[in-house]
Amino acid sequence: MTSHQSTQTMKPATAAKKLGVYLEATPAEFREGVVSRAELDALQADPPEWLRELRRDGPHPRPVVAAKLGVSISGLARGGVTEPLTTEQIEALKRERPEWLERERATQAEVRKEAARIKKLHAERDRDA
Repeated sequence: MTSHQSTQTMKPATAAKKLGVYLEATPAEFREGVVSRAELDALQADPPEWLRELRRDGPHPRPVVAAKLGVSISGLARGGVTEPLTTEQIEALKRERPEWLERERATQAEVRKEAARIKKLHAERDRDA
């Protein structure tokens, strides 16, 4: 019996998410087709100019915006940021430091601190077991 490996493909939205770019800002040929695993690997290994430009200048999807600002996606929503932002807009927010951003950064810092505490606690418990 011979096994035939089928080509794995994904929707453009999935590929855009894996590439960390905003789907609506990608070229039409990317949005309208399907992306194979090999094509995704090629895009990641040697990004074309449009992909390098999107990653550099945006607009960026919410997970990327949240990471660049040091807040959670929920924190973005609480701050009223519901649309993709460009790198320039993100940098402007960092300079302006609105109250909501400072509050969400503090919340995120507490969440990280608590996660580290729990991880340490689990590591100590595993070591003692």
